[in-house]
Amino acid sequence: MTNQPPAVHLHLGHEARTSGTGGTHPHLHPVSQKIQADIPLAGADEVNEAVAKAESVQEEWRRTPPEAKRDILNRLADLLEENKAELARMTALDGGTPLMAGERGVDTAIGWTRYYAGWCDKLTGELMSTFDTRGEFSYSVPEPIGIVGIIITWNGPLISLGMKVCAALAAGNCIICKPAEITPFAPELFALLCKEAGVPDGVLSILPGSAECGEAIVRHKKVRKLSFTGGPITARKILHAAAEEIKPTVMELGGKSASIVFPDCDLQAAAERAVFWTIGCLSGQGCALPTRQLVHADVHDEFVEKLKAIASEFKVGDPLEPGVMVGPVINSAAVERILGMFERAKADNAGKFVMGGGRCGGDLAEGNFIEPTIITEADPDHEITQVEIFGPAVVVMKFHDEDEAVRIANNSEYGLAAYIQSDDIQRVHRIAERLQAGGVYVNGGFQINPHTPFGGVGISGFGKEGGKAGIDEFIHYKTVTIGTGAGIFS
Repeated sequence: MTNQPPAVHLHLGHEARTSGTGGTHPHLHPVSQKIQADIPLAGADEVNEAVAKAESVQEEWRRTPPEAKRDILNRLADLLEENKAELARMTALDGGTPLMAGERGVDTAIGWTRYYAGWCDKLTGELMSTFDTRGEFSYSVPEPIGIVGIIITWNGPLISLGMKVCAALAAGNCIICKPAEITPFAPELFALLCKEAGVPDGVLSILPGSAECGEAIVRHKKVRKLSFTGGPITARKILHAAAEEIKPTVMELGGKSASIVFPDCDLQAAAERAVFWTIGCLSGQGCALPTRQLVHADVHDEFVEKLKAIASEFKVGDPLEPGVMVGPVINSAAVERILGMFERAKADNAGKFVMGGGRCGGDLAEGNFIEPTIITEADPDHEITQVEIFGPAVVVMKFHDEDEAVRIANNSEYGLAAYIQSDDIQRVHRIAERLQAGGVYVNGGFQINPHTPFGGVGISGFGKEGGKAGIDEFIHYKTVTIGTGAGIFS
């Protein structure tokens, strides 16, 4: 399979440009660290043009019959399915996602696209009697917000596009979307498929760009709402700017999710899930992955041995090669950050590295490859357990009873997800009620289903993606009250 990337454009509606006022970004191949392409970047000028295009078609798109919107999104889902292999290849070239994980990501995007296609003709308001003696009554009408700004992160661009863009389109909004400049290839193909599916010119603009482009989207007065996926540092800047404009936002800001492993669970299955989601798949670069494993003392040592045995079988390498489970992390800065966290944990005696903890050598030495890493006896208050590592690593802590497990799990500023591994249904309900998280996953791994709300608490953000709650983020309900026509003094 070739490692040749596509040419990337700035998509102002249907117009594809090869340059922008934001300059260019040299995209480095995550395996070789060699320049793969020069990515054109949008600046404030392109954002202004895209917003003007969107404004010119917003009313027409709002009034497009629901069944027409539905058909466009279903056609887009068909095209995503037809181009699954190529989209998976793009995610591998973007950030080093192995093909298997890339294909799962395409399937996820397809599922979200079809789900929100189904909402297009099902958005309704309510009829509300005011119980007024004069006979007044009210009804609500769902309306799109208008032009929305969507800023997505680099670790799962195609999934984010399916989650956010398709919901906003189904609700009748026009969109200015900024994918990360370091992962532009899958968004490029997504933009072309949206055009082929019939998304009208101007309704959707996809503009790779740097911070300048993002700030222009955030501050533009005609962008009525923002949806952002990323980290708390960038989120704070966005929220400050949005506050000045009194602009609503949706924030999905990552997590440091705990998985509580009890002796009565299927220990082998729990270990497989733990290793797959924290070391394999996205090389640990996921927002809601169970990166803190809390294991009951009675099975702790056995569980750790299972983790090591499974992780040792994972193939690390070029994400385009068959059978590779662990690809590179996103860039050299990530390598330095992750290794810095490892070194500080070692210096502080904050955990025991029973596997990995360094950079891969040999044929992988030139790339952004981190050894699959397992850290036991982790200090629950140290950086290594409190901050996202965002690399192929898992920390393991021991607990003795439910209260201790819940206390450790909730000892985090984050609150995106939590996990429980237990066959005791009463215990599951007890623990789930006490965990401070936007979602709790029982006897399974990380799943973001299109029909269920997804979002966090704490510094993991606010707002929802998925389910009716997800499309409601892109709708406002106008209330119309009908009077009797009687005079004030009659």
